[in-house]
Amino acid sequence: MSPAAINALKEALIHVYWYKKDLGSFLHNTLADPRLLSQFDWVHETKRDIVTRLVEHYARKQKDSKTCQDGLLNLMQEVMKTNDFSHLRRLEDGDVKEKAAREAVQALRNQAKDHFDLLEEQRQAEAKRKSYVEKIERAVGVSGELEQIKRRYIEMINDDTNPQKRGFLLQDVLRKVFALFDLDPKASFRIEGEQIDGAFTFENIDYIVEAKWQKSPVDTAELDAFDGKVSRRVENTLGLYISISGFSEAAVKKHSHTRSLMILMDGSDLMAVLEARIILPDLLLRKRRHAALTGEIFLKISDILR
Repeated sequence: MSPAAINALKEALIHVYWYKKDLGSFLHNTLADPRLLSQFDWVHETKRDIVTRLVEHYARKQKDSKTCQDGLLNLMQEVMKTNDFSHLRRLEDGDVKEKAAREAVQALRNQAKDHFDLLEEQRQAEAKRKSYVEKIERAVGVSGELEQIKRRYIEMINDDTNPQKRGFLLQDVLRKVFALFDLDPKASFRIEGEQIDGAFTFENIDYIVEAKWQKSPVDTAELDAFDGKVSRRVENTLGLYISISGFSEAAVKKHSHTRSLMILMDGSDLMAVLEARIILPDLLLRKRRHAALTGEIFLKISDILR
């Protein structure tokens, strides 16, 4: 902290607190270790002497002691926050005393501004560094989890002996993927005869999920049925239909450009996520924005990653 800022702090403390008892109360409530105040003779020493000794104590040790450095910075910040000078206005020549206090606090703000701006830049840089490290650590963790899920998925692709079992396993794979990206997945449930394969929340929007793994692409009738499920939900609910074998061209065409409440994923989309070529939140966001801008409910992964 510059000598000019330290001198400005002294002047501000002297002018803001006219009586020593008010100054002592402020310092007692502000300093991390108020025991330091017992070193001063509050009866015989002048207010200026006390302030000078206190501030210089912190100033001398600020380079070698983080405690003193933090104490000095905290003292400055608290004084700089002062906006109410009504206690001075009640004194004799109150207007003059208030004006001097305001000017002293403003001078401190001016002298300390560059230093506190630098501290804020350093704080933001450190926050970015920590965020970057956390992202790297999370990416490593996600990559490992995705690899395990991908191996399980490939085993399912190679084993088509039990289509019904494979459908249930697909739901489990999707639930794990959604959980991995913090999308708050819910298990399958049934409402009034309707089977919902799952649900999740993304960017404050609730999605219900239909997942199919069959030999033929999902046709128009199946999308019609899912559209009915979505439309019966409350407002701010969308649908995500996942068909490993894709969708018929006629089905996609019918439900596009009609203010549809669903977006579509196929097996290529899922594999791109499992291979870490795109993260699931980005994939969903791209598909949803494309649908909002163009009315097309199916944006292929090849068009996203080209």
